[in-house]
Amino acid sequence: MMNRAKKKDILFMCQYFYPEYISSAVLPFETSEVLANAGFSVGVLCGYPKEYSLSTKVPSNELYKGIEIKRLKYIQLKRNNFIGRLINYFSFTFVVTLNFLYLRKYRSIIVYSNPPILPLIAALANKFFNTKLVFVCYDVYPELALVTNSISKDSIINKIMNIVNRVVFNRVDKVVALSNEMKAFLLKHRSNLSEQKIEVIPNWYSGKEYFKSSEVNSRHETINSIKNKKDGTFVVSYFVNMGICQDLDTIIEAIKVLRNDNKIKFIFAGHGNKMSLLKEIVVREKLDNVMIFGFLHGQDYQDALNISDCFIVSLAKGVTGLAVPSKTYSYMMAGKPIIAIMDETADISKDLKENNAGYVLETGEVSKLVRAIKELRDNPDKCIYMGENCKNIFLKKYTKEKCTTQYVKMMKNILEGEQNV
Repeated sequence: MMNRAKKKDILFMCQYFYPEYISSAVLPFETSEVLANAGFSVGVLCGYPKEYSLSTKVPSNELYKGIEIKRLKYIQLKRNNFIGRLINYFSFTFVVTLNFLYLRKYRSIIVYSNPPILPLIAALANKFFNTKLVFVCYDVYPELALVTNSISKDSIINKIMNIVNRVVFNRVDKVVALSNEMKAFLLKHRSNLSEQKIEVIPNWYSGKEYFKSSEVNSRHETINSIKNKKDGTFVVSYFVNMGICQDLDTIIEAIKVLRNDNKIKFIFAGHGNKMSLLKEIVVREKLDNVMIFGFLHGQDYQDALNISDCFIVSLAKGVTGLAVPSKTYSYMMAGKPIIAIMDETADISKDLKENNAGYVLETGEVSKLVRAIKELRDNPDKCIYMGENCKNIFLKKYTKEKCTTQYVKMMKNILEGEQNV
């Protein structure tokens, strides 16, 4: 009991964290901040920032907002190809393994599904240190990699991931699924996982930035110029990660159909391995109705949300239940209609349809996408009405306060249960 009393409460294990700006860094940070404010002692074991940080010098060890952050340096190659991402994943997992004894300082670990093999280290901590294990499932592996043809069923990576899953799900105390369709998929395909062990806690969007405005390499003037020159132009925006999980083909075909409509413009912003392909197509096809930016930060992103009239979110065929596009919640907060290209069984699709907040269509339904965009452009009142409904969905279900409160409740139950053993 004395050793247990000396242990700190919660350790976050994740590749990305503050001050990195992508959602997979911001969401764990905001969760850890809320848990620290709720009275838990919180630490973080994460990667040293590089690609997604605006700060060039970050301390390896830092106490920030009551959170003890330990950052580990590892090999970081460009993520625009599979081999680069794979090396990054194994490199980070390896340096975490070298710090394995550090994990025994904590009563519980919250570990994320990226990189996919990282949860194995947390499962080993559960075995050797009796550490409570919470697995946050942002993406479902290896199925996501199989559906997107990143790996084959006979590959060594698929076999490794199946072993990792068996170990992790045998030892996990709680699994956090981002949506009800993800929970259903896990229950169907993870025989060692019971319904009682799954908590559905969606991601959220707070609109906060965690770096100084002086650090931002601003595109504000460019965004501002669009805002000032709209002149009745209907702006359709796509700010979701452009990676293997997203369906860009349907969107690109719709853009081609609308290329001669000078009252409709498309804005893309973000990152991902499909970004270069998008740029090539825009240049080759001379699609003058498209503007492309890199990852937008701070006021630039807020301005981009504000000048948009509607948003598109997409998932490639077969990905529903395996991943959830978190940028959707910033769209909802902006109070604009959303066109979702994904299976109608997804929580996002149900939200839009049940609340008359946008449109839902399947991959490849180009004519339906074109028709939805034209309907919103030609019916300003309908556009405003759907946008207000989107905002109401956000306020009801996807605020930071509502979602992080579920984490606080879950961790209290887990750690209080441990004390009563």
